[in-house]
Amino acid sequence: MLLVERFKKIEQIVNERGSIRVTELSQLCEVTEETIRKDLDRLESEGKLIRSHGGASSIQIELQEIPYFERETEHMEEKKQIAQAAVKFIDKEDCIALDASTTAWYMAKWLPDLPLTVLTNSIKVLIELSKKPNVKVIATGGILSPNSLSFVGPLAVNSLSQYHVDKAFISCKGVHLDRGISESNELQALVKQSMISMADEVFLVADYSKFNAQALALVAPWHKIHHVITDPKTNTDYLEKLRKLPVQVTQLT
Repeated sequence: MLLVERFKKIEQIVNERGSIRVTELSQLCEVTEETIRKDLDRLESEGKLIRSHGGASSIQIELQEIPYFERETEHMEEKKQIAQAAVKFIDKEDCIALDASTTAWYMAKWLPDLPLTVLTNSIKVLIELSKKPNVKVIATGGILSPNSLSFVGPLAVNSLSQYHVDKAFISCKGVHLDRGISESNELQALVKQSMISMADEVFLVADYSKFNAQALALVAPWHKIHHVITDPKTNTDYLEKLRKLPVQVTQLT
């Protein structure tokens, strides 16, 4: 089998199955596992698939941004619990950034009506904070993303770059020990990167389902994340490894 043919076959298999391990691809393509690993690295660099531990997953699946109203009902209790804990880290007169995640919306609901400044690209967060007259709210503007009910694009990123905040609260689709945190949508990833770059302290708010997963677009490596807040279902061994990076970890009980 020619190299180009093998690449096409690997890409087709990964897209059909969603994900597959190196060992199985080696058998299907009748080449060594070392060769398959090199093939997967090449295909990932070309944007054809996503490498995962021991295999690869389909980029077509990862590119799909789940509509907000579907995300709102996923792991709802865990997100509420995380949001309530995260709000306790916010002090009077703080300037904070909230992304367009469901957890950020829950944070906005429980945020006390104190003198605070909040920067956000989330329409849901804007609406929630409009009920709190003591909270100054700054919206990014930008291109409306209907699925996430948020603003993305160059205007959103550029507007954030003009500010500085004390704390940024970020969620994501993938939390991985080696890669860091990642997003399925590149435009959302760019907004989150901008929020992280303007913050003194970065909080990752992520439920158990995000851990040991990778998505298409890298948001940040671990040295840019200061604190992780997660729910009781998250694997404790995984969190112990995070603490050694070192990252401050709060696991709720």
